[in-house]
Amino acid sequence: MDKINLSIVIPAYNEEKTIENTIYSINGYLKNKNFNYEIIVVDDGSKDKTSLKVQEISKNITVVRLVSYKPNKGKGEAIQQGIFAAKGNLILFSDADLSTPISELEKLIPWIKEGYDIIIGSRRVQTSNITKKQPFHRRLSGKIFQWMIRVVLHLPFSDTQCGFKLFKGSVAKELFSKLKHKGFVFDVEIIYKAYISGYKIAEVGVLWANDPTSTVRFFRDSMKCFVDLWKIRFHC
Repeated sequence: MDKINLSIVIPAYNEEKTIENTIYSINGYLKNKNFNYEIIVVDDGSKDKTSLKVQEISKNITVVRLVSYKPNKGKGEAIQQGIFAAKGNLILFSDADLSTPISELEKLIPWIKEGYDIIIGSRRVQTSNITKKQPFHRRLSGKIFQWMIRVVLHLPFSDTQCGFKLFKGSVAKELFSKLKHKGFVFDVEIIYKAYISGYKIAEVGVLWANDPTSTVRFFRDSMKCFVDLWKIRFHC
C-alpha cells in the first residue's frame, strides 16, 4: 500500500470491558502497515469508565484520541463527532466490538484507489463471510429493514447497516455535516445522500461475526424507522 493517512473512528457506549482489546488490536495491525494513522474513540455519554480507560491507553499509544460528551446521543452523533475530529485523508468507522476485524480494511482500500468515494462493508453479498450468525429474529428484522429501504429509497445496496465503512475524508465531512438522524437510520441517510449526490459507492463483502450483546432492536422501533425513511426521502 502507498502511504495513507487514515483515521479510525470508533463509537463507544459503555465499552469499558472491551475498548482496551479493540484499541490494541487495531493499533497492532496498523503499526505494521504503511499508514500514518490515528484512532479516535468517541465516548457517547457512557455511564461506565470508558473515557478513563481510553485516557489511560492514550498515554502508551499516542495515536489514540478521545472525544467525549454527555448525555448519550446515539451512534450517529458519535460517528459525526469523530469524523469532525478526524485528520485523515481516509476515514473508517468501525464498531467497538470489532465484529468486522480491522484486517478487512485491506479489502476496501483498493476500491478507493479505483476512484470510489465510499466503500460499504457488507454482510449480504456473495463475497461476505459470516462466522457467527445472528439469531433468527435479528436476521429477519434485518431483511425486513433492507426491504423497506429498497421500497422507500430505491437504494441498490443489500446491507446499509454493517458498522464498517470507509470514506474519503472530504466526502465524509461533507455528508456528516448535514446529518439529521442520529439514531438507527443514520447510515441510511448518509448513503442515500451520497447516492443521490452522485458519489461513487461500492459494496464489498467482509468477514463478520455477531456480537450477542448488541442492543439494537429493530422490531421495537420498526414504525419509527419506517417513518424516518420517508423523512430521509423527502428532506434530504
